[in-house]
Parts: sequence; structure tokens; C-alpha cells
Amino acid sequence: MAEQKQFLDVIDRDEAEQRFHQALNLQPLAAETVPLEFALGRILADNVISSQNVPSFDRSNYDGFAVLATDTVKADETHPVRLKQLPESIATAVVPACTVTSGTTIPIATGGMIPRGADAVLMVEHSELQDDHILVYRSLSSGFGISCAGTDITTGEIVLRKGQRLSSRETGVLAAIGEGIVSVVRKPKVAVISTGNEIIPPGAPMEAAMIYDSNARILADAIRELGGEPIFQGIIRDDLQALTDCLHQSISECDLILLSGGTSKGEGDLCSQVVGQLSDPGIVAHGVALKPGKPLCLAVTAGKAVVILPGFPTSAIFTFHEFVAPVIRQLCGATAKQTTTSNAQMAVRVNSEIGRQEFLLVGLVKSASSGNLVAYPMGKGSGNVTTFCNADGFVTIDRHREIIDTKETVPVTLLGRDLELADLVLIGSHCLGIDLLLSELNQHGFHIKMINVGSTAGLEAARRGECDIAGCHLLDPDSNNYNQPFLDNSLDLVKGYTRTQGIIYRIDDVRFHHKTLADVLTLITHDHSVQMVNRNAGSGTRILIDQLLKTSQPPGYTFMSRSHHAVATSIKHKNADWGVAIESVVDDQLGFLPLANEEFDFFIPLACRQKAAVKMFLEILESESFQAQLAEIGLMKT
Repeated sequence: MAEQKQFLDVIDRDEAEQRFHQALNLQPLAAETVPLEFALGRILADNVISSQNVPSFDRSNYDGFAVLATDTVKADETHPVRLKQLPESIATAVVPACTVTSGTTIPIATGGMIPRGADAVLMVEHSELQDDHILVYRSLSSGFGISCAGTDITTGEIVLRKGQRLSSRETGVLAAIGEGIVSVVRKPKVAVISTGNEIIPPGAPMEAAMIYDSNARILADAIRELGGEPIFQGIIRDDLQALTDCLHQSISECDLILLSGGTSKGEGDLCSQVVGQLSDPGIVAHGVALKPGKPLCLAVTAGKAVVILPGFPTSAIFTFHEFVAPVIRQLCGATAKQTTTSNAQMAVRVNSEIGRQEFLLVGLVKSASSGNLVAYPMGKGSGNVTTFCNADGFVTIDRHREIIDTKETVPVTLLGRDLELADLVLIGSHCLGIDLLLSELNQHGFHIKMINVGSTAGLEAARRGECDIAGCHLLDPDSNNYNQPFLDNSLDLVKGYTRTQGIIYRIDDVRFHHKTLADVLTLITHDHSVQMVNRNAGSGTRILIDQLLKTSQPPGYTFMSRSHHAVATSIKHKNADWGVAIESVVDDQLGFLPLANEEFDFFIPLACRQKAAVKMFLEILESESFQAQLAEIGLMKT
């Protein structure tokens, strides 16, 4: 009975797992590149940084007319406004030649590039052609009917992170930014060896005292579901030499080896005899206090797992998912487990159009104060690919509903089978530094949700306990201090890093060359041919802009972009001449005039300070390696 000696040393589950993992090499396998069409289900080996803006230019959402919104003020069905139609029509794939000025308009197709000067699109159904003029029957606000460059994705943005599994949502994002080849973690090759004289393959005629090999099929498909590549080595009869040869060949060719079944009359367990000959270190556990699954044998050789699963299918699958599946996930580079209706309270008031049923994508977070799920709208744009990728579910708004009020309870249809709440929720201002930090945090296995709503909304979310961390750069005009003046007794403030905000402009625009800040302020506030691109209200950058301009509202003031990269793109495309953004987005096409070294810090609700994900976030923030990454993109740890 020597062959059963180790089996008598039954240990508990946690000790078995600890021994197993200590002996294994659990680093993700090497990266390989695959065409996008074969990337579905694979795990990203590196962060994907967009080299494109999506959309890549300011584009029209409708067939209609590019106009100045101020020209349409007070227009309605009974008092139309007359605009002169310019001698150009903007189709798709056409760069406009004309500039829209006050009192003029240009016809434009859906998807057409917005001409310089225009800041809204009048839908064709709200207009009428009269000679060479257009009658406008609806008043428009600035930005109506326009998807700004970078509204969905901006150049330099980390759109997908290392360790993410690529579903159809993520491959859609990759296609949208033009990625034809993807760097993914090599699939681990997992040998599947069935043993026993009584085992026959599915499809073979059934014989007396025989059983079909169901374990191999179940295991192979489970391996595929996890992202591995099953290598079926066939059914090995109760032959010691044949099993030894098969095992050693599998160890040389594969990354992980699974055996199941295999007893022979009076000769004990052949699998454990063969595996027992392995070294470095060999068997680490044989017999685990599980029901079912007690006969499980865990071994390691040269950093590779060799596992003997129980022969009974139920026991085999249970022990596979407990001990083998986590190893396959880590070899694949995955950092989170796989995760249909839940009620949630709306975080903000939502307006909907009467007459059409709407599906509103939302991200779900849990309020620390109330314990309720809170739904944050993820955007309504039909052309936005990232909203679906980042959403947890959707709210169906009935065609007779016009408003869903703040805190109203709504049913959310989940996009997956189960809701996996994030380990860490960040709501607030976006920054390249946060992208880098969250990529590091993701490697520690934390599930992260980031909702970019601006500094002001982020601070309020932190006060309500709807996030764990709010990234903010709020300047108090009275004290001229960042963030500290907004602290209250429900929050902690952690210093982050400094970044330089400034006026950016085209390097070939001679009006800005070699000018002092005072000269540029005079230019942008007095020369009405100089067009600006603004930032969204509530953002820290917008507060800085309003302080800079005081009461002045230069041309373009009402035309807002959501990110620093989008501002830079509008200027490079000559739809604007200047804007305010961080120095990190400046390239060889842009000039930069520093305005302020602002402080980007983190508000943390006191109730969240001890969460494991928050502690790891702060540990990474303080690490020397992360500070070196910040320095590479022009940010300095405070």
C-alpha cells in the first residue's frame, strides 16, 4: 500500500492551495500578436493606447445645415430666421472650404465635417429653402447636432487595459481606433489525459462495463471558456510505461497537465504512481478535505502544474474550478473572474424624448451611505463605442416618459448574467495619471470602475458616498488654493500630483508667436477672429478658464469639449485657434503658454479609507515606480 501513503495525509483546502501556488510559476505567458478578427476572447498583454480620436473630427449628427447657434435665437415655427446659404455642400469625406459667419449657413450631410465657425447643426426638417436663403424654424444651443473630435475616444487615451478579456464590446473599440493587430497573452496549452481501461470515447459503440469519457469533453471546454487551449492526449489504458511516456511528452509540450481516472485491478492508482516520480518539487498535496474531491492530487514540476482530478465527473469539475481554473486565468493574464435585473437609483436627472423608447446605458455603484445601487448614465451617443464597453446594464425608458428624476428607483437590465460590483469606484475628473495608476491597480486583481463627470460632480459623489475616490483639481478663487478649501468632515484629502495647465495654439499661428500671457489675453479677448474651444462646465479646467477670462466670452466660448486631447484636436484641425489644456497633450504641432501648476488630488470618503482597493491605490500612488511613470508624461508627485 506504499502507493497510497501520501493520500492518507489529507490537508485542508487553503493549505493545499498555498502549497500549490508557492511551487508554481504563475506569471502570465509571453505575448503574441494576432489579427483583430481572431482576438475575441483573448487577454490583452499590454494597455491599448488610442492613436486616433473617435470621431477624428467634429462631425454632424444630422442631415441639415451648419450654423452659428447665436443666429437661431428666438427662431420658431411662426417666426423663422433667414440665413444666407453659402455656395458649398458638405458631404461625407469632404474637408469644408468655406467658413460659417454670422447670417450664413452651409448644407451638411450626416457624418460631414463641421466647417470652421459653425457650432451647431440645424436638422433639415426644421428648415425651409427659399431662393438662396434658409428659413430656420427652431432655436439651437451651441453644440447641438455635433459630435466633437474625441467625444468618444481621444488620442493618447488608454481605452483598454492589460489583463482585460476581449469580448465583442472590446473588439468593437479596437476596430473603432483602427487596430488591425492586437497584442495578447499566449493561450496556455493544457494537456488533458484520460486514463483507465474502462474509458471509451464518445461516438464509439457502448460495451459492457465501459463508460464514455465525459471528463475530457467537460475539461476541454472549460479550458476554452477560461481562455486556454486544450490539447487532448487521448485515452491511456492502464499501462505504466504508456502513461509515463504520455505525461513526459505533455510536460515538454504544454503549460499545464490534467489527468483524470485510472485505476487498475490490484495495482493501485497508476496516475499517482507516475506523477509521484516527478521532482522539483513533485507532489505537494494528495488528498484534500473536500466533499466532493478528496482524492485530488496536486503536483508541480519545473514551475508547471500537474493535477490528477478525481474520476467522477462531479468531483472532477468541482476541483477543476477550485484549483485549476485560477491557475489558467493567471497564465492567460486575466486578473478578474467572470462575473439579470437589479433595481438602482438614478444618480442624476435624465431627460428623454417623448415618442421613442430609449435604452440608457448605465454604470452601477453602491452608495456607502444608503447601501443602494446607484445608476450613472454612461452616455446616449449612438456612435459611442466605449459606453457599451464600460456599462453594467441599461435602463429602458418608456416612450411616454420624458423625465427620470434624481434618486428615482429604476430596474436595470444587466449586460452579463450577474452583476459584479467594482472593488474600486472612481468618479470625477479624468487625467492621464489616473489611467496609469489604474492600469497598475488592475494588475493586482481589482475590478475597477471609472466614471468621468468632472471635478465638481466627483466631489459631490464622494460626499454622497457613491464612490471610493474622486479625482479633482478644483481651484478656490478666494484663497487661490486647490482642493483643500472644499474638504469637509466626511472626506479625507490625499495629495496626488501637479500638472501644468496652459493655453495651447497651433505652432504656425503667428498671432501667438513669442507673445507674453498679457499679450495673448489681449488677443483672445479683443480679436473676434480668434476662435476658442472651451471645456465642459463643472470641470476644474473650466473653472481655471473662467478665472482667466473673468466676464469675457470670446468666440467659441459656448463650444465645449470633454477632454484635454479633444481640445488639442479641435485646434490642430483649425476649428479653433486656442484652448486650455494640460502640457502632456502638446506635440510638435502645438505651442504652449503656461498658466498654472495645478494640483490634482483625491477626495476619499472616510468610510472607504480602509478598503483593500483604496489602500492599494494609495500604495501605488506613493511608489517610486509610479512616480517615474508620472515624470515620463510631465506630471510631478506632490
